[in-house]
Amino acid sequence: MKMKRGLLMVAATASISLSSAALAASGTASFDVSVQVLASCSISASNMSFASITTGTTTNTDATSTLTVNCSSGTPFTIALGNGSNYSGGRRMTNGTTNINYYLYSDSGRSSQWSGATVVSGTGSGSDQNFTIYGRVPSGQSVLYAGNYSDTIIATVTY
Repeated sequence: MKMKRGLLMVAATASISLSSAALAASGTASFDVSVQVLASCSISASNMSFASITTGTTTNTDATSTLTVNCSSGTPFTIALGNGSNYSGGRRMTNGTTNINYYLYSDSGRSSQWSGATVVSGTGSGSDQNFTIYGRVPSGQSVLYAGNYSDTIIATVTY
């Protein structure tokens, strides 16, 4: 008899537990997960080094530099070149008070001058994109003094 009473107690307890679970309520909520991905661009440049020239009257001397731009895929951008540290009516490399004029171009034929007011446009691919800058020391300049002449150009990518 004691055994039957024990089984009835276990059965009654299980029944109460099951009916409590059946009576439980629940609620739900949802939430959004988001992130804003911002476009980005980076720019780097190689130096432009003209071949050595001698004193006297110059002949055309050409050189190139490469700008490397990396912008997020699909991002439109423009590249602008500053006029240089020694600008005075044109770009100049200086050595003290002596100057050598030079020009920068966006094409290999050196017909499209890349001035401080000119921009080159592109669209980001998500990988490096190279842009060549073509430089020229034009003929006909009288260079009196030997030495190292230089200028600094700032390249800016805007996106």
